[in-house]
Order: sequence, then structure tokens, then C-alpha cells
Amino acid sequence: MRGLVVKNTGSWYVVKTADGKKTNCKIKGTFRIKGIRSTNPVAVGDYVEIIPNQEGTALITSIDDRRNYIVRRSQNLSKQSHIIAANVDVALLVVTINHPETSLVFIDRFLASAEAYSVPVVLVFNKTDLLTAEERELQEGMMYLYDTVGYQCVAVSACTGEGVDALPPLIAGKVALLSGNSGVGKSTLINRLVPDAKLHTAPISTAHNRGTHTTTFSEMIEFFPSGQWTGLIDTPGIKGFGNFDMKPEEISCYFKEIFRFSKDCRFHNCTHTHEPGCAVLQALDNHYIAQSRYNSYLSMLEEKEDEKYRAPY
Repeated sequence: MRGLVVKNTGSWYVVKTADGKKTNCKIKGTFRIKGIRSTNPVAVGDYVEIIPNQEGTALITSIDDRRNYIVRRSQNLSKQSHIIAANVDVALLVVTINHPETSLVFIDRFLASAEAYSVPVVLVFNKTDLLTAEERELQEGMMYLYDTVGYQCVAVSACTGEGVDALPPLIAGKVALLSGNSGVGKSTLINRLVPDAKLHTAPISTAHNRGTHTTTFSEMIEFFPSGQWTGLIDTPGIKGFGNFDMKPEEISCYFKEIFRFSKDCRFHNCTHTHEPGCAVLQALDNHYIAQSRYNSYLSMLEEKEDEKYRAPY
């Protein structure tokens, strides 16, 4: 029996079959040893085969090939990776200028991972109602930067509803992932989009300007904007985003503007760090590439170079 994984609590998976029934499932024991080095070999958005049992639950026996997925480095290094969601049509990355501040490096690392697996991203700048005049100016600059690179940006206030109407047309009829740091307002945004969801929300820590985890598991929330079935995948907040399974020579391909200029580099294996005739460095000097984006590229490149010489454990 085939079904769609709509919830992952860490110990159980909820699978929805074609008849609309939802069944609590476990992974078949042998399934874990088939070379899937991940904290969660099955993710929300996966299509799986299940075998029901007499207890009313079922075993997941196999997983369909994924069209794409979003993956990050797991905090559990022995497992290496954590799959955030699978078979995603679009990702909404919720970011905030303040309350709390989302770092540009975090944004760029998420975008690079999405590029690697062909997942379109919309940047949702939340909490516009809390911004000072100076912070609004900073937000406008960031939105201009990412729009120029090629990412659609939307400014919203999940609290007041300002700008939220722009989101349903972007996700209607699709499987959409909602992701971002803890405290950026994902749950509040979902409650605004899907009032029946009634997700728990909590204020950020005023002492550290950080969010607290209100979502502890991944779940697909189904609703019907414009009468079209839509699956909105809610995920726990992410503190950091370590990229996984990228070779150093591939990283530049996942920065749209760097890749575009790299085609004119003198050397085909240019690292865009020191080589003569590097079109990327020339574009950086001429301000066609933002320094912040280039710094994010360097941080990822240096991380991968460090891994090459790290002793196995």
C-alpha cells in the first residue's frame, strides 16, 4: 500500500494513503541499513510503501525515489545528514532583520542547498511591523540584493497580516516547505495562512534575541487556497545550516551570480580566490557580486577544505 508521509515525530511516521486514512508507521528494521546515512531516512513529503498490521499501525518497507529534497548537516555527526523535507515544489525561507536577526550566511547556505537539489526558494521577510526606520532601510537593501540575484522576496507581518496575501498564490497547488531560524514567526505565519492550524507560538527571548522551539516535529498541513490542494510542511526552527554532500569545486555552481561570471574565468578549475584571469574576482571588484555573498561562498569553501584534512573518527 502506497502513501504520503505527512508527519514525523522522531519515533513514528504518519502516512496518508489514497483513501485519506492516516496510519502511524514505524520503519522496518532492515530499512535502516541500506546505506541511508541520515538521522531520518524517511522525511515528510516522501512517498512510501507500507504494510498494515493487526494493531492498526504499519511498517514502512520501502521509499520511492525522491524528486528532490532539502538536506543539512546533522548535529549528530555519526549520521552526517538530516533531510528537512522531500519532493518539494517551493521553499519559503522565513527571515527577520531583527527579533531575532537572521544572518546572511544562514540565508546563503540555505539557498545553496536548495540550488543543489533544484528547489525554488522565496524569501519571506517577516516582522516588518517591528522594524525601525533604519531596519526597514536595511531590509529593503537585502530584498534588492536577493531579488537581483534571482530570488523572489516578500515582506510580511504575520502578526498584523500585512503582505501575507501575497503568499497563497505562490504556493497554491504545491508542496511548500516553510523553514527558518527559531523565533522568526513560522508558526504565527501558518496560523495566519491556515487559521484552523492553531499552532502554538511563543515570544522570543528578550535577553538573547533568540527564538524558542515551538515546533518540535515536522508536519504537512493541508489546506485549499483558491480551491487547490496545498501541502505546507512546517519544520522545527534551525539554529544553523551546515551544508552537506557538496564538493569544494561544486559550491560556486550553487551561487547563481558566481556561477554566471565563472564561465568567463581563464581556468576551468578556478576556485575564485586568487587565480589570475578570474572573472568572479573581477565582478566582485566591480560590485556585480555582493561582498556578503562572496563571503558566504568562502565560508563554505573553507569548511569543505577543512573536512578534506580532518582525521576520521
